[in-house]
Amino acid sequence: MEFSTQSTTDLAKIQTQALSVGVFKNQELSDAAQQIDQASQGAIRAVLESEFKADTKTHLVLRQLPGVAAQRVVLIGLGEQDKYNAKAHAAAESVFASYCKSASVTEAVSTLASIDVADNTLADRARAAAQAVGYANYKYDATLSKKNEDKTIEQFSVWSAPTLESEAKTGLKNGKAIANGVNFTRLLADLPPNVCTPTYLANAAKDLGKEFDSLKVEVLERKQIEALKMGSFLSVAKGSEEPPVFIVIKHSPATPTEEAPLVLVGKGLTFDSGGISLKPAANMDEMKYDMGGAASVLGTMRAVAELGLNREIIGIVAACENMPSGKANKPGDVVTSMAGKTIEILNTDAEGRLVLCDALTYAERFNPAAVINIATLTGACIVALGDINSGLFSNNDALAEQVKEASQQTDDGVWQLPITDEYQAKLKSNFADIANIGTPGAGSITAACFLARFTEKYPWAHLDVAGTAWSSGANKGATGRPVPVLVQYLINQCAE
Repeated sequence: MEFSTQSTTDLAKIQTQALSVGVFKNQELSDAAQQIDQASQGAIRAVLESEFKADTKTHLVLRQLPGVAAQRVVLIGLGEQDKYNAKAHAAAESVFASYCKSASVTEAVSTLASIDVADNTLADRARAAAQAVGYANYKYDATLSKKNEDKTIEQFSVWSAPTLESEAKTGLKNGKAIANGVNFTRLLADLPPNVCTPTYLANAAKDLGKEFDSLKVEVLERKQIEALKMGSFLSVAKGSEEPPVFIVIKHSPATPTEEAPLVLVGKGLTFDSGGISLKPAANMDEMKYDMGGAASVLGTMRAVAELGLNREIIGIVAACENMPSGKANKPGDVVTSMAGKTIEILNTDAEGRLVLCDALTYAERFNPAAVINIATLTGACIVALGDINSGLFSNNDALAEQVKEASQQTDDGVWQLPITDEYQAKLKSNFADIANIGTPGAGSITAACFLARFTEKYPWAHLDVAGTAWSSGANKGATGRPVPVLVQYLINQCAE
């Protein structure tokens, strides 16, 4: 994909396969739509009066308009003008990108970012446009016998005033990197579990290190993990024939800074059967997505390297399978974590926290400014928030606000839930320092409280993406979330 800006003042003269212009309900035209309407002698107003109501998420294609050089003018419905916001703009860009992909349009120009939105910059809108194009281009075919031969959108331009081209280019650059990171995450997560094993994830990380000079990758194998005394992580891995890996991927800026690094930690269960506490058979295939946190860390690190962010950023992935066997964890087992805390395993299907706690302890060695872990951790989070918002938990109010700000900028929703001391009592064990599940109720919160026991030495946030990392049903597939909010958070931190 190549992104650029188009600053020609006369839109009617732009030669392109597809030109998007926005129209509001009640026949309200954007500035771009007015230009095209005048050049085409009222062609747009004519269709607004007769057939196009300009509802949100709708479009109408006009071909060969007189006085207009574009092959197609695509009218994008924007809904009511007084309700138009950043979310509506992002949806409009998505409608246009999806049309272009379905119509085999390989080159297009969008004017939608030129429409002002409250509390939203041109850079934000250009970023959203680039993300929409990137997402539209994604098509899984890695394990299909016939590869996808559909044309992709190869060149995409955002129309802006000449004085604002620099701002638009910044947004396009950020959006392209986010989209590439999201699509990398989606591919890793969509791969079947017999392909995307822990070793495959390690090799994917190594490939990123070869592609980007700023990335250095270290992969620890079982003996090295044992030397670190990661007994909690290894207890989950021991039930599977697939060997565990512990991946550390570091982005070092071209010009080193003295700022403490920012660290991302991802849960990498490449398949989660539940172990001895076996999951129901229905939809168990979707447990290949239990490495969504790990995939999002690798996707974010790819975006970080592409953008060349000017701060040290470290990604950590603890990857293994959770399988039933004669060697697997049993309910009632007690294991010792890297932190020295003992854990009673009451449910082997609450394994993600057992993997993450050792990775979070490992993160201490970097003296981080902040740590964010990402995990498809609890079904309880789906009950609480559905597939709209990721659950956000934090021991630091400032960090939580920074994540929420990035969420609002990217329309990658999060919702904060509490981790107060009252919930910690639910994790009491008579036989260990802590139980791996709490008493009934507030399951996503008690899971976060468990992790909080291992994050006392730094500002920490936890994103539970169990409801948002993938979609089920006819459109089953990875979403790539929460890569947008993670990348935007990192961009914001580097800009401060």
